[in-house]
Amino acid sequence: MQTLNGGKYTLELITINTKVLNGKRFYFSFLAGAQQVFEHQNAINKINVFPVQDGDTGTNMASTMRAIVDTHIPTGSLKDTAEALADAALMGARGNSGIIFAQFLYGFSSCIQDIEDISVEKFSNALKQAVRFSYESISNPVEGTMITVMREWAEAIDKLHGKFDDFNELISASLKDAQKSLAATPEKLEILRKKKVVDAGGKAFVHFLEGMISFFKHGDIRSILENRNVVKVENLNDNISHEVVNFRYCTEALLILDKSRPELKEIIRSKIDFLGDSLVIAGSSKKIRLHIHTDTPAKVFQQISGYGHISYQKVDDMVMQNDLVSAKKLSTGLITDSTCDLPQHIVDQYQIQVVPVKVHFGEKFFLDGLTLSPYEFYKQLDTSEIYPNTSQPSYHDFLNKYEYMSSLYDSILSIHLSRNLSGVWSNSNKAGTTVANQQKKDIKVLSSNKTASGLGLIVLRAARALEAGASLKDIEHSMEGWTKNAKMLVSTKTIKYLMKSGRVSPVKGILGKLMGLKPLLVVNEEGTIDLIGKPVTEKGSIAMVQKEMRKLVKNHKIWAYAISHADNAETAQVYIDEMKKLIGKDPEFVSPVTPALAVHTGPGVVALSIMLE
Repeated sequence: MQTLNGGKYTLELITINTKVLNGKRFYFSFLAGAQQVFEHQNAINKINVFPVQDGDTGTNMASTMRAIVDTHIPTGSLKDTAEALADAALMGARGNSGIIFAQFLYGFSSCIQDIEDISVEKFSNALKQAVRFSYESISNPVEGTMITVMREWAEAIDKLHGKFDDFNELISASLKDAQKSLAATPEKLEILRKKKVVDAGGKAFVHFLEGMISFFKHGDIRSILENRNVVKVENLNDNISHEVVNFRYCTEALLILDKSRPELKEIIRSKIDFLGDSLVIAGSSKKIRLHIHTDTPAKVFQQISGYGHISYQKVDDMVMQNDLVSAKKLSTGLITDSTCDLPQHIVDQYQIQVVPVKVHFGEKFFLDGLTLSPYEFYKQLDTSEIYPNTSQPSYHDFLNKYEYMSSLYDSILSIHLSRNLSGVWSNSNKAGTTVANQQKKDIKVLSSNKTASGLGLIVLRAARALEAGASLKDIEHSMEGWTKNAKMLVSTKTIKYLMKSGRVSPVKGILGKLMGLKPLLVVNEEGTIDLIGKPVTEKGSIAMVQKEMRKLVKNHKIWAYAISHADNAETAQVYIDEMKKLIGKDPEFVSPVTPALAVHTGPGVVALSIMLE
């Protein structure tokens, strides 16, 4: 017996009974299948034209597989293994195809008896159950897609299992039918025939089967364990022509139910089906994973929030993804976070990827700017017994973004809010470094030492430099000067929220509240917040900002300025009028402060950011 992977798994050098399938062989074959998806994810992205032509099916399937690979899976019995794989897939599934795949695994696991292994006949019966569950999860199943390939492969197994009593021979013989089914998908779906491609989800499933079959044939456990966390991306230059997206946002959620209710999937389906298309609802009576394409993600979450705890949310901009695949505007991919306060038209113009910060009201959380609007935020701020807080996007949030972007770009630039104000930069840097090393991409993750409109101005300046032909190295060289030349003046209506969020100490906060202070803040060159004025009226606070802006304008040439505000357009307009008098320019943008920042400042805050030449 030989021990591998720190003693966690053992490779028994004895004859394996290939007439049955046990938990350990199933798990290792799954790892082999996942590795095949990892290796082909970019090729799968390239042919993704249905249901939406957003070029991310490969990335979504790879992400789903990684969630499973990163989870400890018991291998004592096939039942335990299958259930654990299904649960991990449900928790980590991404995209339409990932959730369908998770439901396929859930269906397979649900009809396996709690025994150590199963025969080919019972395996065939379990696959038929898995297909049925997958079809039931989709509101409008479309033939010629991944679901068709799954069904026709399971039908082939059903026909073949009477001829073979050996798993290795059965699975190997069935691959030809899966490949034939995949090749026939353009005959069933017009968009595939028009684009001259096969279905991307179906292709991912066939690659998964190829990996499993390779394991059943060769049983190379050492290679599987060594490569289990290696993600490769192929460089393919051929692009598929992409078209119009019907709904903008691919929206997903994982709902942990308050109580077991088998009928809840259909109730939820009726609540949100009218909000978009491509609805898939998978899961069990305890947890539900849903996927929908919609223009109103916040409404989707409002509809489902009363049925349990939403433990996961994802919203992807499919219009942006479509544009990136079909018409890239910059040679280097550009990423930032939602605290940049950039309006949508600038984000779209430069194809900037914005990763949302999370806003929490107790156990409820929202994706900044996507599933929580400023209006809804201030409404909850006034009524919630629990004061909200924020958390940065996770390492895996950034990892998924970098992997997707690296399938489109050879170089990527990320610019985030000050590393001294949040852990956003740290998580982004870890994920960027991982992908850069794995895929040999040039990725730079930089701190702006600013936030709000200050961060937005720096990102905008980088975007325009890239548009003008600057290289990633050029931008990196310029960043130190840009961060020093970005000046931020922040006026507030009250010290109350700064005190609640911990940005002002309790003693100072109480004294300030008694004095009615309207503090004037700056974000300094080190990326931390300084208090530079303590006016007692809003008028006095505005006057101090105007005084500071005059100093800057008098002694420096101004590149641009921008304003973000928390429900205080009146004061924002005062600053705009004054700046136009001084330099004769309109602001680059005026936008609402993101809820993630308003948590720490409250309503009324206005951030004037000025970028010097």
